Amino acid sequence: MPSRAAARTTRKSAAERRAEIASTAESIARESGLSSVTMRAVGARIGIAPTLVLHHAESMDLLVANTFERIVGSELGEVTELASQVREPGRALPELLKSVLDGSRTEVTRVWVESWVLGRENAELAARVRAQMDAWRALLANLIEAGEAAGVYRVADPLAVAGQLLGMIDGVGAHSLVGWQDDENRVDLMLRAVDAMLGVASD
Repeated sequence: MPSRAAARTTRKSAAERRAEIASTAESIARESGLSSVTMRAVGARIGIAPTLVLHHAESMDLLVANTFERIVGSELGEVTELASQVREPGRALPELLKSVLDGSRTEVTRVWVESWVLGRENAELAARVRAQMDAWRALLANLIEAGEAAGVYRVADPLAVAGQLLGMIDGVGAHSLVGWQDDENRVDLMLRAVDAMLGVASD
């Protein structure tokens, strides 16, 4: 049996426990979806009482909202970096679309889809969802504006088109969760539709 002194040396600080809870919640959400982030699930994974999860997380609504933000914010950072590395005018947007629709980001797509449902009862989550959607729309609008400046696109209102494009991405991503059309067809159809929206001349 460990001594009291040994127990004290292994006890985690409040900051360490909060970080552990956040990391565990993210792992659970990536594996099983945002709806699986519960006090019981997080506590069982860490090996602490469910009430201790709530003690450190302040509220489960906040923990779920923070988990959503960590996951989708990480993806947004990745695709923003990907787009920034494409130098050819008008190619950044297609490369971004291929990345988010090729079937490799299913776990993030699931988190997004669940967030729209759970956000109806979780105001904090709903606020984070709106903020992330705004950020995505801004990124898409910036890429459209860059293509327009290079003479590749012909768009009257880049922000409005970006909002429409975001809705298409979300819809196609949701379809992929139930295997409607294969990944290659989804990407090809989306790229052709986007070319038409952006006024890209066909070959």
